[in-house]
Amino acid sequence: MTNTTDGGRRGLPWRLIGWGAVGLILLLPLVTRAPWTLFDYVVAGVLLGGAGLVLELVVRAAGRLSYRAGALLAVAAAFGLIWVNGAVGFLGNEDNPANLMFFGVIAVAVAGSALSGFKAAGMAWAMFAAAAAQASVGVIALALKMGSTGNDGLYEVVLGTSLFGALWLISGGLFRRAANPPASWTTRPLS
Repeated sequence: MTNTTDGGRRGLPWRLIGWGAVGLILLLPLVTRAPWTLFDYVVAGVLLGGAGLVLELVVRAAGRLSYRAGALLAVAAAFGLIWVNGAVGFLGNEDNPANLMFFGVIAVAVAGSALSGFKAAGMAWAMFAAAAAQASVGVIALALKMGSTGNDGLYEVVLGTSLFGALWLISGGLFRRAANPPASWTTRPLS
C-alpha cells in the first residue's frame, strides 16, 4: 500500500520522516546525557517545530522544487543563527549582546519575504539582502572587536559570516531560479 498522506501523491512519507527527525533531534541530548534543562528542551522544541511548520506550509503552497529548496535553506540559515547564538554565541559567548545583531539579519529575510508577498522574485531579493546584512554584521563585529579576542575572533566572524552568507546567497539563487525557470523546463509546476 502506498502512502497518500501528502495530498494524494505517492512516494515516501515525507511528513513522517521530517517530524520523526525533529523527535530524534530532541532525543539526542537526552541519550547523550547533555546537561539540558527543561527550558532547553522547550526552546529546542519550539525552534524545531516552528522550522518544521514553516517548511510544511512552503511544501504545500510552492510548486517549484527550486522554491522549496530556497525556502529550506532560508529556514536552515535562520534556525542555525538562532541555535548557534543561543547555544554558544556567534560572537564570543552566548551572553555577548553583539550576538543580537544577527536577529536583524533574520528580520531582513522575514520582512523582505513578507513584503514581497512570498513571490519567488521578491524572495530572491530578500535573501540577497539577508546575505548583505550577514556580511555587514561580520564587518561591524570585526571593526569594533565585538567577538572573541585575537585569532579566535577573526576565525568565528569570517567562518560564520562565510557559512551563513553562503546559505542566504544560495537560497536567493534558488528563488531567482524559481522566478525565472530556464526555457527548457516545462510550464507546469514541479511537485
